[in-house]
Amino acid sequence: MTSEESVAAYWNRQAASFDDEPDHGLTDADVRLAWSRRFSEWLPEGPLTIADLGCGTGSVSLLLAEAGHRVAGIDVSPAMIERSRDKARTAGASVRFAIGDASAPDLERGAFDAVVARHIIWTLPDPADALRRWACLLDAGGRLIAVEGRWGTAGIASHDLRDLFSPLFRRVEHHPPVGRRTALGAGGH
Repeated sequence: MTSEESVAAYWNRQAASFDDEPDHGLTDADVRLAWSRRFSEWLPEGPLTIADLGCGTGSVSLLLAEAGHRVAGIDVSPAMIERSRDKARTAGASVRFAIGDASAPDLERGAFDAVVARHIIWTLPDPADALRRWACLLDAGGRLIAVEGRWGTAGIASHDLRDLFSPLFRRVEHHPPVGRRTALGAGGH
């Protein structure tokens, strides 16, 4: 079994209960509203073309689509993508979901106004390489929004994210946590 297959198998097992966490499923109205407000602060006015990398069950993808954006969601787990597609059908949302490696997405270079990566950078074997690939997806002035944090021994600290982002982007911003999360936005590569 390859590393990608084992990662997909792990997340396939998580898919059925993944949305049970309030920050994953965004099913709680207050949590959903908080995320919606944050993304409206972080993103320029749209509609935008956005890549949601490591989209999981598509909760953020759907939130962004509901705000009027064109969204492509990528995840390595077929079970997560299946749940994403089911949620999009139920919501009547038009989101393009595909199975793929978020660290090396098969997406058109320079075609996105924004790339969103939530709770994934800390899981990647080579975050610096993934960030270089993601930066190439952005059009001139595009934004990469990473939502990460530290959860006990898991996750990544904001100063480590800043070190990864700084060589790639003219401007790197750190935003206060949403709950236990930390957000780092970068733009203008």
